[in-house]
Amino acid sequence: MRKPTLLRCSLLFGLLLPIVAGATELYRYTDDQGVTVLGRQGVPPEFIGKGYEVLNDQGRVIKVIPPAPSAEEMQRLLADKARANSDAQLLRLYSTPEDIDRARDRKLAELDGLIGVARSNLQSARMQQGNLQSQAADHERAGRAVPEHLLAQIDNQKDEQLRQYKDIARYQEARKQAQDSFAADRQRLAELLGRRR
Repeated sequence: MRKPTLLRCSLLFGLLLPIVAGATELYRYTDDQGVTVLGRQGVPPEFIGKGYEVLNDQGRVIKVIPPAPSAEEMQRLLADKARANSDAQLLRLYSTPEDIDRARDRKLAELDGLIGVARSNLQSARMQQGNLQSQAADHERAGRAVPEHLLAQIDNQKDEQLRQYKDIARYQEARKQAQDSFAADRQRLAELLGRRR
């Protein structure tokens, strides 16, 4: 019988010890009027962001919680972290600026290939439209109405040409962005490698 009672007392003491020990801590913070407040109840949520100190029962500071960063500081910290991650990734991908040049050349060749295919498709659509319009003109010269399916095919070829123009413009924009991106990466890698020397 004695063991369970002793065990319960030990458990109860173990649960109460942090409460008793925590009761001797004081919290020092500044309120919204700029007055320094010393209390045992903790720091109200609206003042936590300003930072505070935890003191022991002798009044010695045992922990300092710094103020939360301002929105500008937080933005700068996030930008610095993003830049560090970007730099680390750049160093993982490329060992030298020449590696970037080779990757750029491959990407530009791929985009040039897509532009070439789109131009070829555009030329083909123009030729098909020309042939269809010639057939439509033959019908008109013979005094017959141009069949609906022929007019629909001509419209389809016009739409196809428009799609190809848009694709070419999109690929050319992607090419420009790739050149700019690789140039920026090359410059940044050179800076990072220069710092290591």
